[in-house]
Amino acid sequence: MTLNALRRSATSGDAKWLVVFLHGYGSSGADLMTFADYWQSSMPNVAFVAPDGPTPAKDGGFQWVGKRPAGDPKLYDDAVDAAPQLHAFLDAELARLNLDASRLALVGFSQGTVMALHLGLRRAVAPAAVLGYSGGLVGADRLAAEMTSKPPVMLVHGEQDQLAPLYGMMMSVKAMTEAGVVCQGVPLPDLGHAVNADALIYGARFLLSAFAFREKHGA
Repeated sequence: MTLNALRRSATSGDAKWLVVFLHGYGSSGADLMTFADYWQSSMPNVAFVAPDGPTPAKDGGFQWVGKRPAGDPKLYDDAVDAAPQLHAFLDAELARLNLDASRLALVGFSQGTVMALHLGLRRAVAPAAVLGYSGGLVGADRLAAEMTSKPPVMLVHGEQDQLAPLYGMMMSVKAMTEAGVVCQGVPLPDLGHAVNADALIYGARFLLSAFAFREKHGA
């Protein structure tokens, strides 16, 4: 079964990079595709894709993993279950655009961040970047044994996030850094479980710098 997805072509007509958005619980690809409204003018060579999660959420929308509290070990099992279909989707989208796997960036929100980190650190070829909002790593104790790639990672997180507390982001950064991943955490004051203009600016700068580095130095 393939995933339903929204797609937005590179405005230059020549896609050199692919950004894939992974939404949060009870949401859809359309919600995160709104990020492209802010980013596209500074990223003319980037194509954007936003799939819906594979499973309908009981509250409406879709999900990648179950609705579980942050830190629940079952989140790791859910991510493992969801990963093969999402890996296949990413490979198909890259092939559709005739792009090398190193020209992929994953952008997640909440449980979409869980999936972006889970997949990004286990791709055969490291993505150019993994950007996560309001979410973190699952299965940190298994990372060293399972990690196959080390993309640069940025996590942006509201200090007032009650659903996924900031502590989880800090622990995720610590675990990835100890595993040799170049990782940065950006706490934003007065922000809850959400993305605001500052978060989008930090994210855009990170993606553009990651693309520029990869362009200059290769995979």
